[in-house]
Amino acid sequence: MDVYSVTADADVFTCNAYLVEGERTVLVDAGAWSGVVDAVKSHTDALDAIMLTHQHSDHIAELDAVLDAFDAPLYAYADHPRREGELDDDDQVLIGDEPFDVVYTPGHADDHVAFVSETTLFSGDVVVHDDGAFDYGSFGRTDMPGQSRERLIESIKALLEVMGDDIEHMYTGHGDEFHGDVRDVVETALGRAKKRQPKYPE
Repeated sequence: MDVYSVTADADVFTCNAYLVEGERTVLVDAGAWSGVVDAVKSHTDALDAIMLTHQHSDHIAELDAVLDAFDAPLYAYADHPRREGELDDDDQVLIGDEPFDVVYTPGHADDHVAFVSETTLFSGDVVVHDDGAFDYGSFGRTDMPGQSRERLIESIKALLEVMGDDIEHMYTGHGDEFHGDVRDVVETALGRAKKRQPKYPE
């Protein structure tokens, strides 16, 4: 399957939104960049589904525009006025050419899920490869109202329990995608999160 970051050219703060082409063409998150519809259309004329990792504004600000342009069913963990399918822990969904397990991963957001296949992880914001805090193995911030470092730690542990040893592709909500030993990246993120130190010291 082919994966494209359709917010790569964004000039505003947005998440990474990923177009996954294959047997089932899926957009993972919509982002906050007004050019996302045109970016998707540069690859495909139709979407089979849109799946959300969570509903923070940087992941869904352009969701209505995408839904209007492609008339695709929306899948999400939490309620949304246009949701057609509910994602829940232990569900399995087809993204591209592979079945993915849905893993409920709260802490950064109460409605956060990640998608895990035998080869690939779409981690949203629960863990990322790199960001402004760490260059290899970072985790979603937990210092805002409604967030919890303890829940995030348990979520990363749950993610590792589902992940196999052969996962080599990691597509994250922020920062760069990663290809290699994904388990090591996630384990590094867990170790840092467990220190319970502020991610962004004042």
